[in-house]
Amino acid sequence: MKKRPRRGTGRRTGPVRLGYKLSSEEQGPVALIRLAGMAEEHGFSFALISDHFHPWTDRQGQSAFVWSVIGGIAQATRRLELGTAVTCPTVRIHPALVAQAAATCALLMEGRFFLGLGTGENLNEHIVGQGWPETEVRQERLIEAVEVIRRLWTGDNVSHHGRHFTVENARLYSRPDTPPRLLLAVGGPRSADLAGRLADGMVGTDPAAEIIDRFRRAGGAGKPRYGELTVCWARSESAARRTAREIWPTAAMESSLSWELPLPAHFEAVAELVTEDAVAESVVCGPDPERYVTAIRKYAEAGYDHVCLHQVGPDQAGFMRFYQREIVPRARALLTG
Repeated sequence: MKKRPRRGTGRRTGPVRLGYKLSSEEQGPVALIRLAGMAEEHGFSFALISDHFHPWTDRQGQSAFVWSVIGGIAQATRRLELGTAVTCPTVRIHPALVAQAAATCALLMEGRFFLGLGTGENLNEHIVGQGWPETEVRQERLIEAVEVIRRLWTGDNVSHHGRHFTVENARLYSRPDTPPRLLLAVGGPRSADLAGRLADGMVGTDPAAEIIDRFRRAGGAGKPRYGELTVCWARSESAARRTAREIWPTAAMESSLSWELPLPAHFEAVAELVTEDAVAESVVCGPDPERYVTAIRKYAEAGYDHVCLHQVGPDQAGFMRFYQREIVPRARALLTG
């Protein structure tokens, strides 16, 4: 949702790996599998895939079951690493099933899969009729879900009777020898503390050095830090701005709306108030490669060592060519440290 970029810290940065966002809200399952293969061919080292039941808006138009799609991606790629960004393991899907799904994907991808988790959004979780609790309860549920998932990944017979979840005599038989990495979404100080303490890494959308520092102090030092950067390449800036406003108006919405609004129609209503200029403040738009490199550098200076580029709109192939020919050569210093 809406990013609030901060000034660069000027700190020395280490090497950054660049990734590609597989937007389940914009692309159908067949297209997502094809795009994953194209991302690998164009030199992206990893991808993040969104896990939604609904798109943010009706205009985006898609929302496939991500675990089936990952199975297809496993067969269509050989080198590309892939993580969910992010899965909510607390309402719509029980954490025991998330543990099983992630273990299966880790086997299919032969070590290239990692599991990103978060507290979810009302948009996707309300569908099972279990209500939408306040933030503190959602974080409490996430902590317990992480415990359940990690216990099941050991292969032990697990029974768990917690405050929020029950597991009775469950054992995962199909699982990798080494469990997949487990990352947590970070959007503020408390989630940064949780990720540093409980997870193997973090996923964020804001190039804010203070959040990265908090994650490190809480136990995240040396753990990977994934940042998502929303962009819209087109042959002209005006065309890119129109596409970004039409398809991804949520970039300019107050971030708390992403957690609380229950239906795409509600986001559509808010989008009527969003201007093209407002979206362009949060989305890098147009054909100038230096603007993309500058935005990537902000994430690197904040402390991210992975930056995932989310291209908004239908011209994914054009963006990938632009990435390979224009961004990578100019970002070489960032990519090599």
